[in-house]
Amino acid sequence: MSFLKWLYPGLGIKRWVFLGVIGFTLIILGFFIVIGTNYLNQYKLIIYKFYEIFSRVSSLLFGLIVLVAGVILLVFSIRKTIRSIIAYLIPKNVDKLVEIIYQKQYLKKGPKIVAIGGGTGLSVLLRGLKEYTSNITAIVTVADDGGSSGILRGELGILPPGDIRNCLLALADTEPLMEKLFQYRFKTGSLKNHSFGNLFIAAMTEILGDFQQAVKEFSKVLAVKGRVLPATLDNAVLFAETVDGQIIHGESNVSKGVTPIRRVFMTPPDAKPLKEAIEAVEEADAIILGPGSLYTSIIPNLLIKELAVKIRRSPAYKIFITNVMTQRGETSNFTASDHVRTIMEYGGRDIIDCVIVNTETVPHSVLERYKHEGAEPVAPDIENIKALQKDVICGDFINREVVVRHDSAKLARRIIKLIVNKKYSSDKMKFLDTYFWEEKFKDFKEINN
Repeated sequence: MSFLKWLYPGLGIKRWVFLGVIGFTLIILGFFIVIGTNYLNQYKLIIYKFYEIFSRVSSLLFGLIVLVAGVILLVFSIRKTIRSIIAYLIPKNVDKLVEIIYQKQYLKKGPKIVAIGGGTGLSVLLRGLKEYTSNITAIVTVADDGGSSGILRGELGILPPGDIRNCLLALADTEPLMEKLFQYRFKTGSLKNHSFGNLFIAAMTEILGDFQQAVKEFSKVLAVKGRVLPATLDNAVLFAETVDGQIIHGESNVSKGVTPIRRVFMTPPDAKPLKEAIEAVEEADAIILGPGSLYTSIIPNLLIKELAVKIRRSPAYKIFITNVMTQRGETSNFTASDHVRTIMEYGGRDIIDCVIVNTETVPHSVLERYKHEGAEPVAPDIENIKALQKDVICGDFINREVVVRHDSAKLARRIIKLIVNKKYSSDKMKFLDTYFWEEKFKDFKEINN
């Protein structure tokens, strides 16, 4: 029997199991002594010696001593047994186990958030949000047809795994080396420019025969906080019509275009969203659009009509995060309000309740590298957004690195505070009065003041 393997030499468990048996025996013995010795007639031969030794001590006191001793031994043995098992399963985290369990329990009490988009922007947002809640559902566009994802899509007929891989890694609770492995791109040979993570998802898809199931299994490997869902399982292809009437085929070509876009559309026009995605939207406390490329990361999700309708009708607080920089062709000369109007054009007026806009100045030294790309900071025309009757949150939401991106920690912290303030009643706010939340949100109590 496999159970007997626990008694094999060298595991360091038998001693604690034996001690536990002694403790349990003493608990039973003490219990019977306390409630009356009449129940012990059949065991007198066994305990006769005990009564001789403790003949001068009352049965009640003796029973209590035995009972307490048994409890101590049993608790001690269970504790040692568990620690012995844990030492083999997670030897590096034994001392942090209580903290890990404690944090995971309270992450489960966090707001239910649905984040919609694709590309780098969505993964940046997810890295910040996972520190505050594990109730995250990322709905990711599957219109990508460039690079490694495009090759795998064309050759294997699978959905593009790139954006999904990035989001999974952003939500992962894994070792840095593991993340480097799945982000690694081959530099030579026939696998040049392929990401190992993309190949892994492709292999899992072929083994399981289902892309969605492959993503789920990948999530288990990475211990993902939350879940990542493709927006649709249909073979979606993005098209753009430019202002001069040209039709551009494919997401990768749309993003490379230099002529302003008049509109984008997708085939099939009746693509169906995942059932899980619809359920997540219906149950969400907040739905976040962006950050990310307007026409190639965010709007493709809104072109899935049923998904857009569900978002629009959802009672969740709907937040749109404007980009920090414009993108040549896609959003040249776009202000923050231009982004908002475009989103409403495809998703409806009620698709947004609140707009988050960066108002911090981008350092001049960083801007220099964007000049040749035809990109510039998105102008924060706050009054124009307010004229659209949307809430506006302004502030410093960028990092100070070479690349101009949102700062995941700043962005997530402000979003969580906003969601809690808008969606949680005073009763639900009680979950903040814990050590975990006080450490995470030392200034959250300002919300209730």
